[in-house]
Amino acid sequence: MLPLQILLSLPAWIGEVADVGRRYRSDEDRVGLAIELSRRNVACGDGGPFGAAVFDAADGRLIAAGVNRVIPQSCSVAHAEMMATMIAQQRLRRHRLNDDGGRYVLASSAQPCCQCYGGTVWSGIDELLIGARSEDVEELTEFDEGPLPADWIGELERRGIVVRRDILRDRARGVLAVYGASGMPY
Repeated sequence: MLPLQILLSLPAWIGEVADVGRRYRSDEDRVGLAIELSRRNVACGDGGPFGAAVFDAADGRLIAAGVNRVIPQSCSVAHAEMMATMIAQQRLRRHRLNDDGGRYVLASSAQPCCQCYGGTVWSGIDELLIGARSEDVEELTEFDEGPLPADWIGELERRGIVVRRDILRDRARGVLAVYGASGMPY
């Protein structure tokens, strides 16, 4: 019989880093959490150097957090942004987060790859906050971020998704550098 469900999980330490009682009001607070998730994921050896979180834009409430789990979960879609988005969708019980009229923010330690870019388009994200750029990822690690439209920011903005990047970029690059120097597989 073929399996009838998919089970993906995050490391147990996520709750130690992602504080659901806190309000993450600034872009720096939100991306700072994503970077700390990526740092901890590398330090614990639980996956690649990527972290992401989904927030309610109105009050800074944390909806979901995610880290890269591709290798531990044997699942190519288990990127940090996808994990955070899927958990947020499950928690809010809707496939488009903003179908309730609210606004939702995805904060990522690094620019989304081509897969996560597509997920951002369809998931009901209204704002995308980015730490490191894709060129940082490719310079400091062996990751291939895949193809994006030449004007990927313009494409998102035409769909109503605000993009802000280079938020705490040096800190995000630091995590990528540590991971790249470690020789760990992703």
